[in-house]
This record gives sequence, C-alpha cells and structure tokens, in this order.
Amino acid sequence: MDIRQATPDDVAEIRRVARESLAESYGHALDADLIDSVIERWYDTDDLADHLADEDTHFVVAEEDGRVVGFVQSYVVSRREVVGEIDWLHVAPDHRGRGIGAELLAALEDELIGASVERLEGSVLVANEMGTGFYDDHGFTAAGERSINIGGREFAERVYVKFPDPEAFDGDLKERTVNGRTVYVTHDETVRGSDGVFHAMYLDTDREERYGWACSCGNTGVVMDTMERLECGECGNRSKATRWDAAYL
Repeated sequence: MDIRQATPDDVAEIRRVARESLAESYGHALDADLIDSVIERWYDTDDLADHLADEDTHFVVAEEDGRVVGFVQSYVVSRREVVGEIDWLHVAPDHRGRGIGAELLAALEDELIGASVERLEGSVLVANEMGTGFYDDHGFTAAGERSINIGGREFAERVYVKFPDPEAFDGDLKERTVNGRTVYVTHDETVRGSDGVFHAMYLDTDREERYGWACSCGNTGVVMDTMERLECGECGNRSKATRWDAAYL
C-alpha cells in the first residue's frame, strides 16, 4: 500500500472511488442520479485539478497495485485559529475494513500539523455509523450536529473536532454583542465561502434559537438570499452552493 500525495493523473480514479463509496454508504437513501450529480458537482475534472494545485489543499491517496483505493481531502482555513477542514474521506467498498482510512487520516494529520493547524475538523452524516465510529475511535470529539438538505430530504450531520494540543481548547462558542444583544458565535458550525467561512450565531448556548451568520472577517451583518446563499457586505465573501459530505470508510 502506497500512501502519497494526489496528482492530476489521479483525477479519474478519485472520481471512481468517490462514486463507489457514496453508492455503498448511501445507496439506501440516495438514488443513483443524485449520487451522479454530486460527483459531477464536487468532483468536476477541471475543478479537482485546480484543487490539487492549491497550496491550502491537502489531498492524500492510498494506492494499491497501481489503482487508487481511497483518499482524504482537506483545506487549511484561517478562522479564530488555523483549522484543517477534512472535507472527504473515501475508501473503495472492496477495500474497507483493512485500516486504510486510518492510514489516510494519520498521513493527513501529519501534513496538517506540519502546516501549523491548531484544530482539525471533520463532519459525517449521523446515518453513517461507520463514519461516526471512525472519528470516535481516532481521537476526535463530537462537537455538535446540524441539519442539511440532500435531494429535498433533511439529514443530521455531526461535526467532530480534534486539537493537536489538547490544552489549546477553549470552547466552541464565543460570546459577542450584536445590536445590543448577546449572541454566541460557533466555531464548529460553519459554511465555506469564496474567501473564508461563515459561522452560525445563536441567541442561546444550547443553540436552539438561531440569530444569523458571522463572516470570518468579523462582520456579523451577513445576509442570506432566497437560495440560502450567504454574502458578507464587508469583504465580499460568498457561500458556495450547499454541499454535503461525510467520511466514507
């Protein structure tokens, strides 16, 4: 087994593994057409090649006998701290149960720590028991759940965090005053934007009453359009189309 950096030559294999993994993990809940649309949207050949060239993207593949059998993808994002966001971890169905996911995660963690991240963050659909158990077994802590829409259905997604230095943890809510009201800004419930991330804000520490969104630039006056896209009027940061992801192991 060879654990190495992904290259543009791996694009077709990465797309294949992602499709097989999604079908295996969620074929009972998502039809084939929806899975195909997700692959085309998030693993577009040209976009994927661009991601591999981005210095803030860390993309590791597992290769066996000349074929990619798994991969993990992460971005380094600057928020309150420097965060390594684990966007996808897929292992081909016929190679699961052999520890490949653990090897990929370990290699990625080494890279991200080398990039001076202060926090690792991953997310997985609660319905994917293998994925949630994987994070639990590898030193991550469940930090909250959020509801996401996939093909018109609501699914619960659980966020997991891990700190290279456990003593650096100082909580997932930051208290702020906005328009004379006390609000709580989350750092484990985010939406990726074009120039940073957006943080969910609540009026209570139990996260039952949503107040709005704050941009990573510090602006709390983020607006949302009818398509639920977010835009910051201060720095121009805009959210991408709604995506969903998980760890497929």
